[in-house]
Parts: sequence; C-alpha cells; structure tokens
Amino acid sequence: MSDLIKEIEKRKTFGIISHPDAGKTTLTEKLLLFGGAIQEAGAVKSNKIKKGATSDFMEIERQRGISVATSVLAFEYRDHKINILDTPGHKDFAEDTYRTLTAVDSVIVVIDVAKGVEEQTEKLVQVCRMRNIPMLVFINKLDREGKDAFDLLDEVEQKLGLTVCPLSLPIGMGADFQGIYNIWEDNIQLFLEEKKQKVGDSIKFDDINDTKIDEVIGEKAAKNLREELDLIQSVYPEFNREDYMKGDLQPVFFGSALNNFGVRELLNAFIDIAPMPQPKESDTRLVKPEESTFTGFVFKIHANMDPKHRDRLAFVKIVSGVFKRNENYLLVREGKKMKFSSPNAFFADKKEVVDESFPGDIVGLHDTGSFRIGDTLTGGEKLSFKGVPSFSPEHFRYINNNDPLKAKQLAKGIDQLMDEGVAQLFTLEMNNRKIIGTVGALQYEVIQYRLEHEYGAKCTYEPLSMHKACWVEADEKSDEFKEFARLKQRFLARDKYNQLVFLADSSFTIHMTQEKFPNVKLHFISEFQNA
Repeated sequence: MSDLIKEIEKRKTFGIISHPDAGKTTLTEKLLLFGGAIQEAGAVKSNKIKKGATSDFMEIERQRGISVATSVLAFEYRDHKINILDTPGHKDFAEDTYRTLTAVDSVIVVIDVAKGVEEQTEKLVQVCRMRNIPMLVFINKLDREGKDAFDLLDEVEQKLGLTVCPLSLPIGMGADFQGIYNIWEDNIQLFLEEKKQKVGDSIKFDDINDTKIDEVIGEKAAKNLREELDLIQSVYPEFNREDYMKGDLQPVFFGSALNNFGVRELLNAFIDIAPMPQPKESDTRLVKPEESTFTGFVFKIHANMDPKHRDRLAFVKIVSGVFKRNENYLLVREGKKMKFSSPNAFFADKKEVVDESFPGDIVGLHDTGSFRIGDTLTGGEKLSFKGVPSFSPEHFRYINNNDPLKAKQLAKGIDQLMDEGVAQLFTLEMNNRKIIGTVGALQYEVIQYRLEHEYGAKCTYEPLSMHKACWVEADEKSDEFKEFARLKQRFLARDKYNQLVFLADSSFTIHMTQEKFPNVKLHFISEFQNA
C-alpha cells in the first residue's frame, strides 16, 4: 500500500490551456527539453527552427501550425513523473479541451505578452473556475515588445477574475529584455540570445541589494527592478499553497518559451506546489487515488495515431489503484469484462507498452469499437464518473458520399471520427440522411481531410440552416409525445447512440415547442449518455 502512495505522490498531471498562438505547444516542447525527454525542442511555426513540434503529430497540425487534438506527453523530472495534456487552443476544437479538463489535476494558463487576455482564454479559465482547478499563469513571449508587466497582472485579475501572486518578474522587455528575476528561488536568469534551443545558466544572488546586480544588468535596470519588487510585496498577496489548491490564488511566471526562458523556473515551482492526483466524484461516491482497486475513465478516443496501423486508442485517466496489463477489468456501461495485453504510455507520437500504471497516469488502450467517451473502467465495482460533457453543436451540414465505390470506407471513417468526439452525427428519421454537427466550422475541414487521408473516402457537404440540436426526454407512449413527433417529424433525428434529437431552426422554435409540449424536455448539453 505504501508503494502505491509513493507512486501517487510522484505524479503531477496537468493541462496547458490558452488562446491559439499564445505558445502552448512551444511551452510543452520546452518542458520536455528540461525533462530530458527530447534533446532539441521544436516550435509550431518558426522559420528559424527547423524541427516540428513533438506534440503535433497529425499532418494537418503541421500544415496549419495549430494543434487540433489533445496530445498526451509524459516525462520524468526531479524524481517526479509529469503527465502533460497539450490541448487545442482554437475555439473550433474547444470541446476536446473541455473534455480534457476533466482529466487534469491542475492547469497552466499561457498568455501572450503583447495580446494579453484573449477570448478563448476567458472561456477556458471559466471552465477551470467552475471545477476549482488550481491554475498557474505563464506570461509568454517576453522577447517581443508587449504590455507592461503590472498592466498585464491587472488585466489577468480583472478579465479572468483571478487573484494573482507574481513569483517571477521580467527585467526589461522586447529589445531591452535582459532576463528574469525569480522571486520563488531568489535568483536572476540572464537572457543569452544565441542559446535559443538549449538551456541558459542562472546567476544566484542572496540579496537584491547586491551591487553585482548593477554590474550585470546595468544601474538603471537594477534600480527599476528593486522598485518593482517593493511594489509587488506591498500590493500582491504572499503565496499560500492552500489558497492555490482551492483555486483562490494563482501564481504568475514570466518568460519566453521559444527562447527557453523562465521555463525552468516555472517547472521547478510547479513541481513544488502543484497537486498530486486528486479524488474524483462518481455517481455513487467519492473515489480516492490511494484506494487499492483500480478505477479510471475514458476522456478521449483517437483513431489512426499511427498511419501505418489503422488503430484506435482510448485514453484512460487512472483515478485509483493500480492498472495492470493482462488483468480483467469491468467496462461498467456494457457490464462486460475486458483484458488489455498492450496498454500504452505516451510520449507524443511515441508510445511504449507498460505493465502497470498508477493514479494520475494516462494509458492508451487499443479499442476495437467498445469504448465511448465518458466510459468508466473498474476492478469490478459498478460506478460511473461524472462530468464528461457533450455540447449541442452550433454548425450543421449534410454529408454526402463523393465516391460511391467507397461507401464502406466512408461509413467506417465517420463512425470512428464521431467516436472520437470530433463532431456529432445525426440521422434524420424521415429519410435517413446524415447530418454532421460541430462546435466549430474548422472541424469540417479536419473531418474531410482525415476521411480522405486516413480512410481513403471522399465527402462533400451541403449547408443546412439549423440553430441547435436538442436531446429529447419524454414518455414516448404518451399522446403529447406522439403529437410532438407528428408535428416535428421533419426535424427529428437519432444520434450515434440512437437517442432522439430535435433539430431546431431557431431559439423561437425551441421556446414555442417547450410551451406547447411541457412534458417533452429538451436538453442542450448531455453528459455523454451511458445509455
């Protein structure tokens, strides 16, 4: 038992969130560099850096310079096992990010120094606050001209509603950027321009009034730094780990991920303060990580991670106990036992078979179509973890087969991509036409691209003007429901799990329908139903 507790204490599982282009994926790369997991860091798009990002392994991600799927990475650092979930920042892939946030114990929020707090960051931070996830803020791209550090801290407090506590401070900015003063460890790390992808040295000073600081960064910058540190001590609260853990206080770090700057400070402080794997609420009880029996849940499914083998992987976050290879586990929704001979641990596009995994770890299980997002696996107990959402789509299009000879491939491709939660499929009851609903319009390009390149199938879309998909909850034997179904038959469809869905063309239609049929309930967010 004590071995299990030791393993739990070693683990930190966190997500990185931000608006697109704030530098999330580049930061992930640099964290891997410090963990010794890679020798040279890549960047998502930088002409100076030839190596592509390790965590962007889908061809479309490399072409676009954005992340479109959450990737899972793990590395060892200072006797800890770190699991990072690098999420897509683009709003069209927000659903994947929301689901990923159910699998993390803490979050690093990345903010661009020039743009400040952006719209997508606000939405994601709101989700974290609803769940009281501990957050740490990293203000990135300090080697570029940007907003004043104190203006940024104010903006983070006001726009995101956070209580910040700076644990590092930049010395200059843009062309005058000289380095970072690390409040957490009391040292200065100087910026060496030529060492973009290798790790720079830091100079330690025990006393901020040390005259050596004036020699190193210049009198003016040193005077400025001392004044700013005084201001921080008088204006901002002191760091308190308990407040951070409850989600009431957010430490802030400054740096430049591309130039590898301030990242080590961030990682060292993160190891000291971030939570180890936390208990999770199920439909019957609170499950604690140190319990001896295994439980876990599927938060993501990804097909074709390896183009050479058309495989599907279900990503499982382990909540309690030890997951062992070749043991029988219960898939609660189906009530059937399953055994996994080659569970994978991840390192972006590399993965290796593991014999056992512990709470906080993410394992990839080869899936032949048994899993859905939100599924719970246990050592035998019948419980289900809550809170893996499926949102009502905002965009709708008919999908048509462009190559009649490839109908089978198209059907298989759509089936597997929908299981991943890339989008949702609705089949009209009236004529069996298939409609794809997505949270963002960019998803359609991704679906088209992946159908062609991974399944050899071509599709076209037809526009469809719909407002919302509403899951219907009603007594199907009642006269009221029968009247509803008769009047709305043109707009009724079934989702992938055969649940009835009403496709409404406007919010007015929804309002009128609810007034006319009070016992027919319409839902906009379903937990992934374990129906």
